[in-house]
Amino acid sequence: MTRNPDSKPAQQPVADGNSAILRRFPFDDTRDFDDARRGFMGTAAETVIRDAGGRVVWDLGAYGFLTGDCPGTANPSLWRQSRLSAGHGLFEVAEGIYQIRGFDLSNMTVVEGERGVLVIDPLLSAETAAAALALYREHRGDRPVTGVLYTHSHVDHFGGVRGVVSDQDIERGVPVLAPRGFVTHAVSENVYAGTAMARRAAYMYGAALPKGERGQIGAGLGQTTSTGSVGLIPPTLEVTRTGQSETVDGIRMVFQMTPGTEAPTELNIHFPGHAALCMAENATHNLHNLLTLRGAEVRDPREWARYLTEAVDLFGDSTDVAFASHHWPVWGRERAIEFLTEQRDVYAYLHDQTLRMLNRGHTPLEIAEAMQLPPALERAWHTHGYYGSVSHNTKAVYQRYMGWFDGNPAHLWEHPPVASAERYVEFMGGADEVLRRARESFAAGDFRWVVQVVDHVVFADPDNTEARDLQADALEQLGYGSENGTWRNFYLTGALELRHGPVGTPTTTAAPDLLRALTLDQLFDALAIRVDGPRSWDADICVRWTVKDQHPVAMRLRNGVLTHVTGTGPASCEPDVEVTLDEDTLRALLLGETPLADLVEQGRAKADGDLAKVDELLGHLGEPDPDFAIVTP
Repeated sequence: MTRNPDSKPAQQPVADGNSAILRRFPFDDTRDFDDARRGFMGTAAETVIRDAGGRVVWDLGAYGFLTGDCPGTANPSLWRQSRLSAGHGLFEVAEGIYQIRGFDLSNMTVVEGERGVLVIDPLLSAETAAAALALYREHRGDRPVTGVLYTHSHVDHFGGVRGVVSDQDIERGVPVLAPRGFVTHAVSENVYAGTAMARRAAYMYGAALPKGERGQIGAGLGQTTSTGSVGLIPPTLEVTRTGQSETVDGIRMVFQMTPGTEAPTELNIHFPGHAALCMAENATHNLHNLLTLRGAEVRDPREWARYLTEAVDLFGDSTDVAFASHHWPVWGRERAIEFLTEQRDVYAYLHDQTLRMLNRGHTPLEIAEAMQLPPALERAWHTHGYYGSVSHNTKAVYQRYMGWFDGNPAHLWEHPPVASAERYVEFMGGADEVLRRARESFAAGDFRWVVQVVDHVVFADPDNTEARDLQADALEQLGYGSENGTWRNFYLTGALELRHGPVGTPTTTAAPDLLRALTLDQLFDALAIRVDGPRSWDADICVRWTVKDQHPVAMRLRNGVLTHVTGTGPASCEPDVEVTLDEDTLRALLLGETPLADLVEQGRAKADGDLAKVDELLGHLGEPDPDFAIVTP
C-alpha cells in the first residue's frame, strides 16, 4: 500500500457516515464473493506486468491491502466492491468458457473451439492482454487464437488486441468480429474529443493516485486502467442484426445488437452450446453510466432497458450462466433472469422518474437530490452506484431531453468561472472572510459546501495557498465518503493536483493504430476541430488532394472553418495548389509527420501550384493541451 504523505485522516462526520453504511446494507450476504471465487484455476506468479522498456503498466498485487478491514477513509460499500473487483486470475465460467479477470479494467474471455480459442475483448493494453493469454495457456495448453471478437467500441475492450494476435494472423485468415459501426465509433471517440476525455479520465480512474486506504481503491467497474500499448486491428466480419448467427472454429454464437446502450455500437452474445450469455457491458455488477464523468455521448436508458427485456425474452430460457466484460458471472437460470430484470428496472426507473420530475418543472440539481431508488432495487448490490451514480445519471437523462439549460433565465448568460469567482469573493467580503467561514463549515462537516464556496477563492486567486489547501482537504473528505469509485477518484485527484500541480494524462488512447483507422473523412474532420478560428478569420486557402483510385478532395480554409468536398462540383473550390499522392503519404502529411517539400523532393508527391499554401493551411492548426487545468483556472 502506498501512503500519500499529504493525505489527512477522515474527519469524524465522514467516519461516522461510513460506519452507518455498515448498518444500512446486507454486508452478511456473501453470494457475490462466492461467485467471484467460483471456477478459480490460478493466477500469475509474476504480479508486475511491464512494457518492452521495463515500465510497469499493471500490478496485480497493488490492491492487496483491500483484504483488510475497511478504514474510516473509505465507504464500506465501495471497499466491498473494490475487494471483489481486485480478485485476479483465470476462472472457468462454463465448460469451454474461461475469463481472465483482474488483469486490467475489463475482463478477457476465452472460448475454446475445435482448433484453438476465440478471444473476446482483449483488454486495454497489449501487455496485459498478452499476460492474460499466457495465464490461460499455462493452465489449458498452448492453443492458438483462431478468432477475436470486440463486444463494443470502448478502448478497454479492443486496445490490447496486438497482445493476442498480429497482422500476419489476420492475413492468414483469423477473423475479427465486431458490431456494425465499430471502427467509426472507436476512433471518433478517441480522436475528436480524445484529448479532453483522456485528461478527465485521469481524474475518473485515478491512475496517478497512490493505491491505498487514503488513495485509489478502485473505479467501481474495475480497479483502474492499464498504461501499456494501445492498438486496433479493424474487424473483418461485421455483426449487423439481432438473431445473426456466426460460427468461428466450431463455436456457434447468436447475437443481439444493442446500439445506443453502454456504447454507441454494442452487442450481446449467446452461446447455445454452452447455455451461456455474454452481456458485454450492458449488465454488470453496478449501476453503469448514462454519461461518464470523462465525457461521452449521452446514453439512452429507455433503449437500454428495452434491450435488457429483449435479452431475457431471447435467451432467458436457454441461459444457465450470464457473464459480462467486467466483474463476475451469475449462475443459475432463475438468478440470471432476476439479475437482468433488476438491471433493466434500474435504468427504466431513472429514465421515467427523471422525465416525471422534469415535466413538473424540477431542474437537474433538484431531480438529482430527490431521486431515490425503490428499496427492492437498493437492496441489490449490483444496482449500487459504484461507477455510474443515481445523481449524475439523472442529470444525464435531463441533458438528453432538455440540454444544458435548466430554464431559469438567471442561468442563461452567467459570467465564466474566473469572472464569476472574482465577483463572488468580493461580494462575500474578500478571500480572508470566505476562508474563515469555510473553515467553520469544514469543522461542522459540511464539506460539500466548503468545496462549492472555496472553489470561488481558488478561481479568483489561484496562488492563494490557504484556499488551495482547504479546498484539497475538503475534496479529500468527500472522496473518503463516496460510494462511487469514480467520484472518489475525481475528488482525490483534485486534491492531489491542488497540492502538487497537474498529474497529466497517464493513459493515452489516441494511439497510431487508432489514427490509421480513421477514414479520410474522419481525418479531415479531426483536423477541422484543431483550426484556431479567430487566427484564421482572414485566411482563404484551397488545396485539392488527388489520391490514386479515389475522387479528388478539395480542402478549404475560409471564415475560420476548414471544410472538405469530394469531387469537383459547385461546392468545391479553385485550388491554390493540387497535390497528387497516395493515401498513406497524405495521412503522413496531414498528421505532420513529413513536410510536403520533402515528399515532393523524394518523389512521393507531385504538386501543381503554390506549395507554400499547404504549409500555410496546416499552420492554422493548433495543438490540444493534454494537461489543461481542471481544479484551477
